[in-house]
Amino acid sequence: MSQPKRSSSEKSPRKAPAVVDVEAPADKVLPVKAAPVAAEPEPEDEDEDEVEEVLSETEPATDAELDLIEAEIGVRPAEPQAQAAPTTALVRRDPMGQYMAEVRRHPLLTREEEHALAVRWVEQGDAEAAKQLVTSNLRLVVKIAHEYKRAYQNLLDLVQEGNVGLIQAVKKFDPYRGVKLSTYSGWWIRAYILKFILNNWRLVKIGTTQNQRKLFFNLRKQVDRLKQAGVDPTPERIAAALDVSEAEVIEMDRRLSAPDMSLDAPLTGGGDEDDGRTRMDIIEDSSDDPEVEVESTEFKDILHAKLRRFGATLSGRELEIFRDRIVADEPITLQELGDRWGVSRERARQLEKRMVLRLREFLQAELGDAVQIALGHE
Repeated sequence: MSQPKRSSSEKSPRKAPAVVDVEAPADKVLPVKAAPVAAEPEPEDEDEDEVEEVLSETEPATDAELDLIEAEIGVRPAEPQAQAAPTTALVRRDPMGQYMAEVRRHPLLTREEEHALAVRWVEQGDAEAAKQLVTSNLRLVVKIAHEYKRAYQNLLDLVQEGNVGLIQAVKKFDPYRGVKLSTYSGWWIRAYILKFILNNWRLVKIGTTQNQRKLFFNLRKQVDRLKQAGVDPTPERIAAALDVSEAEVIEMDRRLSAPDMSLDAPLTGGGDEDDGRTRMDIIEDSSDDPEVEVESTEFKDILHAKLRRFGATLSGRELEIFRDRIVADEPITLQELGDRWGVSRERARQLEKRMVLRLREFLQAELGDAVQIALGHE
């Protein structure tokens, strides 16, 4: 890791990420508050007193807490290498148990030790100091990852993602802010863990936008709140409460209510007629009818030819209006047109209206009733 030097006089405050109340969908619950998930989570502004009050509760796990976590997840204590008797029998390897034993090797730092190491890292770029800051907080990653074990069963995967967040927090930590590293890094750890859960919840990613992430964590919770209040949890009410669109609520509810299905999976109706058929075979094609597409293409070709003929009859200002306003991919404004000619915007509008009337008469004579389609009045 490399870090630019910073003098001790630079004490720019570094905000913690905003608090978001989250909940796992369906029957899985995330029992903590966490930072918003992004490609690389960055701290956001929040009320300083409220953030520091919440963050003050974040502390690395003690040995006693690690014992409780090991007992709950069924980790077998790792035996010292010297005590292992030589054997040719196959022994089940417990990666989580070995990792927990490694974490215990790194003691917790006092507030003074942490501050001194952080200053060395920030001002001198001391990589060894940064390493000690990371290793002394590996316990915190295990503690936070354990809180999400009901949302994602592989605890070691969550620990690995949380370690990435811890490293990122150490890179951005400001020792002059007056906040402990464990307090600050807790938000980065949670953010990276949540990002991992979202990306791996389904084969098809489910939280690709801010509103989808909000619904992923809060949809079921909002439904329960409305039910407890005796209110029918309609998509309209949920959308208003979470500040999202009604269509997004319906779509997320549908995705959370059923697992992903392969379009290539064979149908299992039980009849002989389903042999070899897949879901792809029975999905309705929502595209236009081929005959309609051919008609539309032919009509556009005819229309473009008519417009070229009409443009050939124009000159001067009318040609500029036609070229830069009527058929341009990015039409200029009437004000820009007026400035070009040295006239007012209203005068430019009058000239355009007169030219459009000529165009309408021309298309009426050439296309008949189809002129309404040509002018966009279907």
